[in-house]
Amino acid sequence: MSGESYDTFRHPLELRYASNEMKKLFSPRTRVTTWRQCWIWLIEAQKELGLPVSDEAIEQMKAHEIVADEEFPVAAEEEARRRHDVMAWVHAYGLVAPAAAGQIHWGATSCYVTDNADLVMMRDALDIIIQKIANAVDKLAAFAKEYKDLPCLGYTHLQPAQLTTVGKRACVWIQDLMMDLRAVQRAREDLEFRGVKGTTGTQASFLAIFDGDHDKVEQLDELVTKKAGFKSAYPIATQTYSRKVDLEVANAVCSFGSTCQRISTDIRHLANWKEIEEPFEKDQIGSSAMAYKRNPMRSERLTALGRYLSTIHSSFASTYASQWMERTLDDSAIRRMTIPEMFLTADASLILMNNIFSGLVVYPKRIESRVQEELPFMATENIIMALVKKNVSRQDAHEEIRVLSHQASAVVKHEGKPNDLIERIRKTDFFKPIIGELDTLLDASTFVGRAPQQVERYLGPSGPVEAELKRYRGKASGTSETLKI
Repeated sequence: MSGESYDTFRHPLELRYASNEMKKLFSPRTRVTTWRQCWIWLIEAQKELGLPVSDEAIEQMKAHEIVADEEFPVAAEEEARRRHDVMAWVHAYGLVAPAAAGQIHWGATSCYVTDNADLVMMRDALDIIIQKIANAVDKLAAFAKEYKDLPCLGYTHLQPAQLTTVGKRACVWIQDLMMDLRAVQRAREDLEFRGVKGTTGTQASFLAIFDGDHDKVEQLDELVTKKAGFKSAYPIATQTYSRKVDLEVANAVCSFGSTCQRISTDIRHLANWKEIEEPFEKDQIGSSAMAYKRNPMRSERLTALGRYLSTIHSSFASTYASQWMERTLDDSAIRRMTIPEMFLTADASLILMNNIFSGLVVYPKRIESRVQEELPFMATENIIMALVKKNVSRQDAHEEIRVLSHQASAVVKHEGKPNDLIERIRKTDFFKPIIGELDTLLDASTFVGRAPQQVERYLGPSGPVEAELKRYRGKASGTSETLKI
């Protein structure tokens, strides 16, 4: 990092959180290089359709497709003079490809390169996000399978409720992530190219270039779209593609931010109860003051990033709603910020999520201890039913259990002692008919219902998760970036 960089604001997403691949994708070089790709696709298609374009012009453009370092100052100087970034780069491109200088951007509007490049970069960013969500699901699925049978307290209203299993709870998270995966996949599949549409989307300039030949104009649009790697282009555009497209992408990507908050908050609660913890490295410091602490800092950061990601959505909604007629420029500055930030934040969140899911630490004895604190109360219904089978009145059984439960509850709340309901039951003659069955009636595994079977069915070889993961398993994760606070 140069000395100057220490005196200039730099985004934390760049410095600390996002991956190198995502940062490179939204870098100034990639942005302008993609513009140049758009110009190459256009001039190639124009030549293929019979316009007078020389081979030398195309060769020079391809030779300088990747923007060199020394070109940035040239374009910056020209932009300062012309107050137009696209035309500044047309000028810079013409200097290194002089044979094409008069034909670069032939018939196009600025949004031909800016909008089409944005779509290319969003397409590639969605591919990165999709793979990383799939990787996160795969890691969490392995965790859920390992702990599918481990009983733990369930919580409703954040109060102890009927037991579930550690693996079943993880499946709740997985199902939400699967919704995100499908939503981002749909956004990716629905994404089209702006193509070659002209100044207000009427293709008038290209119709003039081709002397009124409508077929050639349509072919040009199709050729450039194909060269860009898209199956189709939006049939209707104005000067821009509809900003509704950005909103549709944001609907999927920013929704993932809420999932990040949901899962990370659960993990933070579980860490507070000492049931489950995120990975904690050997030399990691949990607190600068309290050496004993193991703060869930990754999950806290995931909560923060997810919160920010979910709020970016509103910017896309406002930008789309504020477009007038064939376009207004109030979309430009905000999109320069929100599109990269959306993907960089999602990417950073997924680095964290994959890291957390790779090393979740479970404490079965602590979980069992917390279960035993509450299980006596939960087992009362089973005890009553067992007494009824022994021909004991249900009403009498209910009253005996009620009295003892209140006594045990008072011991827990007022004296801070362990729950002694079962000891009270063992000492009460009324319950003699079922004393021999108490251990069975208090077996935690009998309180989890079909939780283990639900995990097996959901994550098994013929389940929906495995069917989806087969498309992505084995591909590069891109989650090996160094984690920073």
